Amino acid sequence: MMDYVYTKNAPDAIGPYSQAVKANGLVFTSGQIAINPATGAVEADTIEAQTEQVCNNLKNVLEAAGSSLDKAVKTVCFLADMNDFAAFNAVYGSYFTSKPARSCVAVKTLPKNVLVEVEVIAEV
Repeated sequence: MMDYVYTKNAPDAIGPYSQAVKANGLVFTSGQIAINPATGAVEADTIEAQTEQVCNNLKNVLEAAGSSLDKAVKTVCFLADMNDFAAFNAVYGSYFTSKPARSCVAVKTLPKNVLVEVEVIAEV
C-alpha cells in the first residue's frame, strides 16, 4: 500500500508529483530545492544557504512521513556546479550524520536555476 506525504512545512510540489510517497516501510522523497515554504520563493543565493534550506525541507518531509534524516539510507544529490561540492558537502554532512549511501552528480540546469537539489530514501 502506498501513502502520499504532505506537509505545509515544505514547499508545495511545482508539478504533477508528491512531496513524498511511503511504501513497504520506506519513504521516497521527491527532490527538494531551496524554496522557502513560507514564501514559495527561492531566497538563498549561496550554495551553503541553499543546501541549508534543502536539508530543512527534507527534514520536514521526512518527519511528516514518520521518519527522519537519521533514517536515510540513500540520497541523490544534484549540483549545478561541481566546484560547489566542498561547500555543499560541509553543510550536507552536518545534517546527514548517519552517512547514508549517496550519489552526487553535476547537472546542466535545475528547476528555478537553483544550485542544488537532493532526494532521499529513508526507513519509516
